[in-house]
Amino acid sequence: HHLLLAGIATSGVVLSTLREAADKDYQLTVLSDLCADPDAEVHSVLLEKVFPRQAAVISSEQWIQEIVK
Repeated sequence: HHLLLAGIATSGVVLSTLREAADKDYQLTVLSDLCADPDAEVHSVLLEKVFPRQAAVISSEQWIQEIVK
């Protein structure tokens, strides 16, 4: 199974969903430009340092390019 993640709370719902899905062995992709968080620094750390350990972190444009191939 493959799960595509985006959301308005990078440090909340996106993070907790990513952790749960990773624990359940889902293949994960986070759409970086479709995530937001009130704390820009936390948002950046999650997208650049934390999420890449368990998911592909790409833009929505990159994802569209991949599925159109």
